[in-house]
Amino acid sequence: MISRHVDVQAVYKDNARFTSERGNLLTTLLRGGDTAAGKMIAVTDGPRQRELRAVLLKAFSPRVLQRVAERVRQSTRRAVQAAVRRGEFDFAGEVADRIPMTTICDLLGVPEADRPQLLRLNKSALSSDDDGETFSDAWAARNEILMYFAELAEQRRAHPEDDVISALATGSIGDRALTVHEIIFNCYSLVIGGDETARLSMCTAVHALSEHKDQWRALRDGEVAMETAVEEVLRWATPAMHFGRVALEDVVLHDRTIAAGDIVTVWNCSANRDERVFDQPGVFDLGRRPNKHVTFGFGPHFCLGSYLARVEMAALLAALAEFAADIEPSGPVTRVRSNFLSGPSRLPVAVVPTAAVHELDLVP
Repeated sequence: MISRHVDVQAVYKDNARFTSERGNLLTTLLRGGDTAAGKMIAVTDGPRQRELRAVLLKAFSPRVLQRVAERVRQSTRRAVQAAVRRGEFDFAGEVADRIPMTTICDLLGVPEADRPQLLRLNKSALSSDDDGETFSDAWAARNEILMYFAELAEQRRAHPEDDVISALATGSIGDRALTVHEIIFNCYSLVIGGDETARLSMCTAVHALSEHKDQWRALRDGEVAMETAVEEVLRWATPAMHFGRVALEDVVLHDRTIAAGDIVTVWNCSANRDERVFDQPGVFDLGRRPNKHVTFGFGPHFCLGSYLARVEMAALLAALAEFAADIEPSGPVTRVRSNFLSGPSRLPVAVVPTAAVHELDLVP
């Protein structure tokens, strides 16, 4: 277990001694490995990882990102305004469930009719809202997602559109077209990463603002910059608690030997509370500077979706500041069941609306 900020960063950027190709989550590492290794960017290292990342970056062009970002701002503002008009609601189910899934599906090119089913599967793939769900349920959900993208990729290969699935389906590395497995595994990675972590971060943000009223007032009154507020929420939430690696050789760290073949977990949630890096790390401070959190990872596997995740969080915080005068918990908070993800799955809140909620028509 690697817990210090400096050591977490060091492991993340060291693909020579720590590999992700035997899995990057405890659930796969402890079961012997990841079948997507060498095909999915998250569990691929070295030149192959850089080649796959280059294909994906073409699909994440500024033109595409700006188009999706504008839709994020509009849809988030609309969703928050409608929810605040109701006064009491489950923020997780009625707001956070909608925004990240809409964003990543817009980017990927997933038809709107398929999105509710994809959200349901996502909620079972790496975490659960239900304590009765089993490993087999999660395995089945992951496989359903893969099969869904296999069908959609086949369609886009024949009739490409302006989206990420089409870019992957028609993409190539050198003279070789991407394989079906490379396409569907990377679609899976993007939809899981783009939905789950952003959704849980949003829920944690609202929960924290309802508990830390001084920070809520600072945000609402414009006393803190939106940029610093977003980064602090991301540090505070740390929705992906850990990532995993396997040591390729013996490594001595702090007088301890990590043996070749050992499973190594880097704990983001610990690094983001490291008092050597963050002054008073247990304090929720929307004006925190500097804020070198590792919520998006570090090094070669730094999150491709970090730009859109920041756009989503900024849009949420801006809409809350515009439409909510106060936020209070209105019922018990339920958290996801997972050894990987962290955050509320149910978040009942009561919101006092501002005058703007009633003065303005819902954004079309």
